[in-house]
Amino acid sequence: MTKKKIETALIAAGRAKKFTQGSVNSVIQRASSLVFDTVADKKRATAGRASGELFYGRRGTLTHFSLQEAMTELEGGAGCALYPCGAAAVANAILAFVAAGDNVLMSGSVYEPTQDFCTKILSKMNVTTTWFDHSIGTEIAELVQPNTKVVFLESPGSITMEVQDVPAIVAAVRSKAPEAIIMLDNTWAAGILFRALDFGVDISIQAGTKYLIGHSDAMIGTAVANERCWAQLRENSYLMGQMVDADTAYMASRGLRTLAVRLRQHEESSIRIANWLAERPEVAVVNHPALPQCKGHLFWKRDFTGSSGLFSFVLKQKLSPQQLADYLDPFEHFSMAYSWGGYESLILANQPEELAEIRPVAGVDFSGTLVRLHIGLENVDDLLDDLAAGFKRIS
Repeated sequence: MTKKKIETALIAAGRAKKFTQGSVNSVIQRASSLVFDTVADKKRATAGRASGELFYGRRGTLTHFSLQEAMTELEGGAGCALYPCGAAAVANAILAFVAAGDNVLMSGSVYEPTQDFCTKILSKMNVTTTWFDHSIGTEIAELVQPNTKVVFLESPGSITMEVQDVPAIVAAVRSKAPEAIIMLDNTWAAGILFRALDFGVDISIQAGTKYLIGHSDAMIGTAVANERCWAQLRENSYLMGQMVDADTAYMASRGLRTLAVRLRQHEESSIRIANWLAERPEVAVVNHPALPQCKGHLFWKRDFTGSSGLFSFVLKQKLSPQQLADYLDPFEHFSMAYSWGGYESLILANQPEELAEIRPVAGVDFSGTLVRLHIGLENVDDLLDDLAAGFKRIS
């Protein structure tokens, strides 16, 4: 069979007749108990409980299996585990592979809750964390210890958007510790703009809350694993009680069908706005992976098939608290909110000292206020007018 292009795969994945039962979309099957007609049926379900047989609600229903099959196909893995949010996906993927006395190598620009999980949870379990500069390449081999079990990446990095040289990191880690599990937070690329497992990563993790759901109205996490990691990830996540409800799994499946066209618009709009920002006299630098000035741009150009709508820029000045309020409060089309990936545009700001606290290795190399944008699906000219008015308020 000819390999489907991503737009076609997003439409077809997870829509076998056993999941749709004659409808266009997968059915919503809500269940805790699943009833067996005979002892033989119960035995068959028990034997196949890890491979798509209806067994018990916590193992999943047809709705869950549809999404898991789709994500597995789209990211090229052996299986997909589902979680109630992205932070749960990160935490439980790591927990599935570490024990007391182990070491985790963690990129220094990862999502702040991922950092907090290491410092506040893993540390209590006698699992150590070694932080490394996000821009590291083959030098990571020098940090691998005999007890290093997990190497955790995030590309682009959270907030500051550095793109990592994933192939170089993977090769270096494999040369030193072939059995180490390499994980990557792949949320920015929605799992499809960067096929992490094709580059030797073992587990690709997403906050599906963002682009998979796409409408800022549900939370879900996914982790797609390769063959060598799937069984352990699956069983440990099951034992830790990780699951999502059928309605949320359905919403994520439905979000897949429009993901390609949404990402295309997010990309087009964000690049236009990023280029506009790069010409503004108030802006020191724009951190958008598709722009040459972004750290790791060449890696993005080599490894990614596109970009999404999330990026940041740094102002030449550090805004005072009052200036920051004057800047942020009156925006018309940009809302202040955590998360991103929905149809709406969002804005948040960080002061350099705030970012320095969550950059355990490299720190920050700028002194102005950083502004993070998610570019939604509004008309770009309206968004540009909104941003221009914001600059006027602080000039």
